[in-house]
Amino acid sequence: MKYVILQGDGMADWPVDELGGKTPLEYARTPNMDYIASHGVLGLTQTIPDGYPPGSDVGTMSLLGYDPRQYHTGRSPIEAASMGVELGPEDIAFRCNLVTLGREASGAETMVDFAADHISSPEAAELIQAVSAELGGGEFEFHPGVSYRHLLVWHGGQEAMATTPPHDITGQSLDGHWPHGGGGQRLCDLMRRSQEIFAEHSVNTRRQAAGHKPVSSIWLWGQGRRPAIPTIAERFGLSGVVISAVDLVRGLGVLAGLEVIEVPGATGFLDTNYLGKAEYGLAALREKDLLFLHVEAPDEAGHMGAADKKVQALEDFDEKVVGTILRGLKEFPEWKILLMPDHATPVAIKTHSSDPVPFAVLSSEAEPHADAESIGYNEPTAKATSVFVPAAWKLMEQVIRGEAQSLGQLVA
Repeated sequence: MKYVILQGDGMADWPVDELGGKTPLEYARTPNMDYIASHGVLGLTQTIPDGYPPGSDVGTMSLLGYDPRQYHTGRSPIEAASMGVELGPEDIAFRCNLVTLGREASGAETMVDFAADHISSPEAAELIQAVSAELGGGEFEFHPGVSYRHLLVWHGGQEAMATTPPHDITGQSLDGHWPHGGGGQRLCDLMRRSQEIFAEHSVNTRRQAAGHKPVSSIWLWGQGRRPAIPTIAERFGLSGVVISAVDLVRGLGVLAGLEVIEVPGATGFLDTNYLGKAEYGLAALREKDLLFLHVEAPDEAGHMGAADKKVQALEDFDEKVVGTILRGLKEFPEWKILLMPDHATPVAIKTHSSDPVPFAVLSSEAEPHADAESIGYNEPTAKATSVFVPAAWKLMEQVIRGEAQSLGQLVA
C-alpha cells in the first residue's frame, strides 16, 4: 500500500467579494481535487486545537498525525531540525525573518512586508552573515535558511516571552508587538542593532536600485525547545519522504523520520516547481511507502491578500501536482490519498484563521464510482456532507490503520 499526503498550505478561505461571494476553492477550476472529493470521502476537520495559534507548525503537525497538545513546543525548533541544527537541552530556537519596516507620518513604525519582497536566498545569506559577524558568537548563533526565513539559536536562553508572527501584523503598527516579557528586551536589542547593520548594506543598495523593497530588520518569534516525537516508522512501520521548500514543513518531516527530497526550482512561492515536486514524489514512492508533499503557494497568496493569485496557485496545484499524482498512482496496485490544508489563510485578513478546513480521502480499495455525482473540493461542499473530524491529528491514523475498512467507516 502506498500513502500520499497532499498539503495545499492555507488553501481554505472565506467568501471573497471579487470572486462573486465564492471562496477561492469554490471559484478556482480544480477538476483533480474535485475528483478526489467526488469519488472518496469529503468532510471538514479541525487542525488547530482550542487555545493554539493557527500556524503551519500546529496545523501541519495535526495533518501528519501528531496531537499538538502533546508534541508542540514551538515553531522554530521544528525548522532547526530541517536545517540540521542540533539543539541542546538549554537551547532556544527562534524564527528569524528578514522584514521590511516603515514609518507613518505620525512616527509609528509599521510592518510593511513580512517577507522583505521575497528576498532571494543568496541575498538573504549575505545579510544573515553580516548579522552573525556583528551579533553572533557565544550566546547567539544565526543560521541562514531559505528566502526570508532564517534561524536564531539562543544558547542557555529564555523562551517565556511574548512574540508576534510578522505575517499577522502586515500593514499594522509595531506597537505592542515587539518581544516582551522574560528575555524579550534582549531580542529587541538584537532587532534594533540589525537595523543599523542593514541600513547601508550593499544588498539593500542593489535591491533598491532594482526596484525591490529593502530589508530593514530581523524579526524574532516562534521560540521553543526541540520536541521529542515518535517517527512514522515507529508508529506505523512505514518508510517515507517529505517534499517541501519550507523549513518548517521539512523539519516536521525530519522529526517524523521522513527523508527530505530536494526538488530543483522548489521556491516556497507562486513560482515554485509544482510539476517537479509531483514527479520526484512519484519516483520516491517506488522505493518508499509514504509521500508527504507540501505546496506553500496558496498560503503566500493569502498573506498577500491577493484573491487572483490564490486562485492561480490553487489551479496550478490541482493541475500540476494533484493531477500528476493521480495519473502516476496508476502504476501502483494499492494506494490512498489524503488531501487537505493545514489551516485557512483568508485573503480578507492576510493571515491564518482557526476555521475547520476541508479534507478528502480517496483509496484504490474503494469501489469505482463511474456515475458518481461531481462535487467540488471546497468549504461549503465539505460542510454540507456533515462529515466532521474534530481532531485532525486522528485522520492520519485512521487512513493508515483503516486498510480493511470502507471509506465510509474510515471517518465514522
